[in-house]
Amino acid sequence: MLEGKGLATIEPRERAKSIGYVPQQQSRVFPFTAIEVVLAGRSPYTSRFRFENTRDREIALEALSSVGAEHLASRPITELSGGEQQMVAVARALAQQASLLLLDEPAAALDLKHRARLLGALRRLREERELTVLVVTHDLQMLDANFDHLFAMRDGRIVAEGASQDVLNESTLADVYDDPHVRAHRIEGRTFVWSEG
Repeated sequence: MLEGKGLATIEPRERAKSIGYVPQQQSRVFPFTAIEVVLAGRSPYTSRFRFENTRDREIALEALSSVGAEHLASRPITELSGGEQQMVAVARALAQQASLLLLDEPAAALDLKHRARLLGALRRLREERELTVLVVTHDLQMLDANFDHLFAMRDGRIVAEGASQDVLNESTLADVYDDPHVRAHRIEGRTFVWSEG
């Protein structure tokens, strides 16, 4: 459901205007430039036989800038590192100007600098654009400071939800990971998780 409507009932172009999606991995075969990849996020707003206009290009450049990747605009996507490609993929989703972003392991290929930049951009955009950001991740360390509501899942069912301190605890995580050796410790509002097994 999206805003009370079944997803299957929403016309694909309208759905693309509402939901921006960033998969965990993407195949990059053709050497499109980063700006061309990001401009693909503007396709819900262009007619079938029309190319992007100046405003679309401005939006694409702004999206690249918002994730700190504007310097990649003219580089072929096939020459970028995995982390750089991920930043471009997030920028493409932002260029859709959707109200909901779905991201699958968005920081998986990012080094610390790019990871911090991406998470900071998502926090900022969430506030500035009233953007809903839904992230699927196994990286529990990134959750506390960046997301206000968590869902813990196991075998396709939600086993806990709420603020990070209500979800990132030993009891819940031992259930989610089926590991009695999971440990969680909060220090200055951040939760650190590890397994002693």
